[in-house]
Amino acid sequence: QVQLVESGGGLAQPGGSLRLSCAASGFTFSSYAMSWLRQGPGKGVEWLSGIYSDGGDSQYADSVRGRFTISRDNARSRVYLQMNSLKPEDTAVYYCAARVAVLTGEYDYWGQGTQVTVSS
Repeated sequence: QVQLVESGGGLAQPGGSLRLSCAASGFTFSSYAMSWLRQGPGKGVEWLSGIYSDGGDSQYADSVRGRFTISRDNARSRVYLQMNSLKPEDTAVYYCAARVAVLTGEYDYWGQGTQVTVSS
């Protein structure tokens, strides 16, 4: 069956870094654009970044541009989110998700999420 499993979350200090991973299985990973999204406490879901199926281009929300970097390894069916210069407002549950297009359309698959807490 289709699975997206996030890992790498945890506690980080302000200004610190974390690297999230998302392992995909059960579908043709290389045919899908991948996104990272998050949901902070009491907030809605926020799209953060997306990467094209071939990894040739990526897009970022203004809130994370210059601090977060998305990448993917199609041979390993994994997508990553390198998060630097973390801020307390980055505290959220982080999700990876798959859909055909990078910036539009419904998501076909979601992971279960990984908690990121930024606090001193």
